[in-house]
Amino acid sequence: MQDSLTITWQEKVKTYAALSEEMGKLHPEILELAYQENWFKLFVPEVYGGPGKKLPEILKLEEELAEADGSLGWTVTLCAGAGWFAGFLNPVLAAEIFTDREVCFAGSGAVGGVAVKTGDGYLINGKWNYASGALHATIFTANCALKNEDGNDILDENCEPEIMSFILKKEEVNLLPGWSYFGLIATGSHAFEVKDLIVPENRTFKINKQIEIADQGFDYPFLQLAETTLTVNTLGMTNHFIKLVEDAFYLRTSLKRYTDEQVLFFTEELNRCKDEIQGLRQAFYNAFDRSWNQLINNSEITENTLTEVSAISRKLVHTCWRNVAKLYPYCGLEAAKKESEINRVWRDIHTASQHALLTFLV
Repeated sequence: MQDSLTITWQEKVKTYAALSEEMGKLHPEILELAYQENWFKLFVPEVYGGPGKKLPEILKLEEELAEADGSLGWTVTLCAGAGWFAGFLNPVLAAEIFTDREVCFAGSGAVGGVAVKTGDGYLINGKWNYASGALHATIFTANCALKNEDGNDILDENCEPEIMSFILKKEEVNLLPGWSYFGLIATGSHAFEVKDLIVPENRTFKINKQIEIADQGFDYPFLQLAETTLTVNTLGMTNHFIKLVEDAFYLRTSLKRYTDEQVLFFTEELNRCKDEIQGLRQAFYNAFDRSWNQLINNSEITENTLTEVSAISRKLVHTCWRNVAKLYPYCGLEAAKKESEINRVWRDIHTASQHALLTFLV
């Protein structure tokens, strides 16, 4: 029964992926599926209506989502990842926000705004780029530098300008269409801005400062949480691409364009790529599992293990990029046709590769 359900959602995604790209946002049928499956609440504590999934299960799911469609996987990962902030929110505010069946967080990690402290809240002005899922988000998160009413910086305990995160409602922000990139088009990762917005004190939060509500494993380190979730997105998209490459090549082979020796060479090359990626995939999940087990059993993760998770995440992503480049020339002109599935996947992979977190191996 479970296999049947899995095939059903994957087939539905396949049906609407190209239409999502044409629309520049996830198709309503895909959004409805996401709401039914609670995908945008993957990291939300159960008390607020989260599905009760833990990070090991979430990573495998995000890999499957990205394999089905890069824009879907990326949007769920970024929006659900922002939903992780639920554990740091004022509990009354969080309970209010998550009563919405279609609640979806979008935002930016950049410090794009200034918040001036007032008597009972903050006056905010700013602009933030690349908010994946902006077109259907109900909540936006925004980081601001804090200032007093006299314009001077508010300093933290290290005498550095203090940064605070804010919860903004969709009716309070102005979307700025600007996601004009050639891949991950259906993520609708547009910018947003606010001007002279008054935000009450209870809509501020700081991650890793005070956990208000938490499920087991909620305190997994944020850096490795981000690295691993982005890694499985590239992995899923690469899995999809390799399947399409294989189909494309053997379709060309059926036209007798290649000799037996050439077909053998490609087959060996394809298998080398598959084996390398799958070997590193297993190493990645092994390293992650060690870190997770340390957290659950010992309430902390050693620095060596965290370093290992970061390193294997980067190695796996870079290996995916390298093998995609190696296999692309075998696909034929169909892979260069912008309306084709394989071209969409190729564009999604290369757009995702521009996220700065995993750019360097060290």
